[in-house]
Amino acid sequence: MTSQNPRRAVTKSLLISSFLAASATLFGLPQAQAADTVLLNAAYDVTRELFKEINPAFSAEWKKTTGETVNVNQSHGGSSKQARSVADGLEASVVTMNQANDIDILVERGVVAADWSKKFPNNASPFYSTMVYLVRKGNPKQIKDWADLAKPGVKVIIPHPKTSGNGRYTYLAAWGAVIKKGGNEAQARDLVSKIFKNVPILDAGGRGATTTFTQREIGDVLVTFENEVNLVREEFGDKFDVVYPSISILAESPVAVVDKVVDKRNLRKQATGYINFLYSEQGQEIIAKHSLRPRSEKAFKKYNANFRQVSLFTIEDVFGGWKAAQARHFADGGEFDKIYNK
Repeated sequence: MTSQNPRRAVTKSLLISSFLAASATLFGLPQAQAADTVLLNAAYDVTRELFKEINPAFSAEWKKTTGETVNVNQSHGGSSKQARSVADGLEASVVTMNQANDIDILVERGVVAADWSKKFPNNASPFYSTMVYLVRKGNPKQIKDWADLAKPGVKVIIPHPKTSGNGRYTYLAAWGAVIKKGGNEAQARDLVSKIFKNVPILDAGGRGATTTFTQREIGDVLVTFENEVNLVREEFGDKFDVVYPSISILAESPVAVVDKVVDKRNLRKQATGYINFLYSEQGQEIIAKHSLRPRSEKAFKKYNANFRQVSLFTIEDVFGGWKAAQARHFADGGEFDKIYNK
């Protein structure tokens, strides 16, 4: 047996090192970080800006307290679409959705624990929002409340309730507003039916609906989360006004560890730490800064100017919870299908 040529061995080693360095660069990681721990957060699409700030802040805090380097990658899309992706195999370590129903889908598929909502405070919802209106400057159609969205000639931009939590919350907010003001089910159905007849395009997610309204300049009013309208006004300046309805829905943003993934990859400690960071004062302040309503009273008071007072009702108040709302309104053949396909 002949021994290996030393020069050839050195050359081979250099080639392997160069390949590894190129691979790290290709995937956007510094060479020293190619083997670092990585989490994936599958989130709903109007939280892009929030997690751009949350993720590095968490990584820095985790490094400071544990000495471990953890990077967080991000996936965004309509809440229900993200849930289906995770159910179908997207290996997210955590999910940060905008409705409990989407996490319950993952429970049914065996990837999230059935008691996920009890593992963290506030029903595992570290922040919440509500539905408001974004209108053209000066509010030329004089849109003030839910009934105004049903008027003839008003074009309303809402994402699809079948694929977007944003769309579901809008639908339920309009329906529930009628009930909370003393109306009956028939009146609620009539209002929601008229509103959706005024929707020219049903985008798959909230961010797509925002693009339709702001950049494609379609529609008279966009119904979306409070934090999204504030982002739009920051980007586009005085082109738009924000209108708060007299009553709206409390839109919780639940979070969960994806048990099947973290156990497979030995990431439970880091994934749990990531969600706990959302509840920390540092995380809550970042959340409030992005116009999402925090659970921390301290953070809420500091950014109080971001949040107007509005009467809010919950899904439980009017619909008996997400499972009941999903079965009645958004399942195939449910109220939405009957309204939209009429």
